[in-house]
Amino acid sequence: MFTGLVETTGTITDIKTNQITIKSAIAKELNIGESIAVNGACLTVTEVKNDTFCADISPETRSVTNFEKKSAGAIVNLERAMLLSSRLDGHIVYGHIDTTAKITNIINNGKFISLSIKISPQYNNYIIKKGSIAVDGVSLTIANESRGEIEIAVIPHTWEITALKALHNGDSVNIEFDIISKYIEKNLNIYHNKSRINLNFLEENGFA
Repeated sequence: MFTGLVETTGTITDIKTNQITIKSAIAKELNIGESIAVNGACLTVTEVKNDTFCADISPETRSVTNFEKKSAGAIVNLERAMLLSSRLDGHIVYGHIDTTAKITNIINNGKFISLSIKISPQYNNYIIKKGSIAVDGVSLTIANESRGEIEIAVIPHTWEITALKALHNGDSVNIEFDIISKYIEKNLNIYHNKSRINLNFLEENGFA
C-alpha cells in the first residue's frame, strides 16, 4: 500500500518485456522481495546492485500501464510501501493501475501547473471534482472535469520533485482511481441501488 507521495525519481537503464532496471539513490536501501511503486505500479524488487534495482513486470501490469512506451533514459516516480506508523498525507494507493490516459494540455503559470488529461468514458463513475486520483503514482486532486477530460492543479513542489515535469502533450500516464469510489460502486450494484443512493446524493451530502 502507498500514499501517492513520491519519494524520489529514478532513471530506467533497461526495460524488457518482463523486467525493468532502474537507477536511483534509494536502490541501496531496498531489499529483495519488497514492494515499490514505479510510476504508480506496484512491483516487487528482484535484484539490487549498487545504485540500481530490478523488478519483474507481469503481463497484466504491462497491459494496463505505460511501461511499453518507456525506454532507457526515461524518468519514473518511485515510492516505497508506506509504514503503518506513517501519516497518510496523500490518499490510499494500492499500486494497481486501472488504465492509462493521455496528457492533452500543460499550462505552467509559475504558481501552479495545470494538467489536462483525457480519460476513457468507461471510467467516468470514478471521476469527481475534488476527488483523489493517482497519476503516474502521484496523489493528486481533480480540480475540474468535463466531457471525460480532467484538469489537475499541481503545486510547484510536486512538479519539481516528480517525473511529472518531464511530461509533454500526448504522453501516456498511468492512472489509479480512488479505491473508495470503486467500493461504493460495487455495493450499489450488488444491492441494485434500492436505497436510491447515487453519486448526486453523495455529493449533496458531503460524502464525495
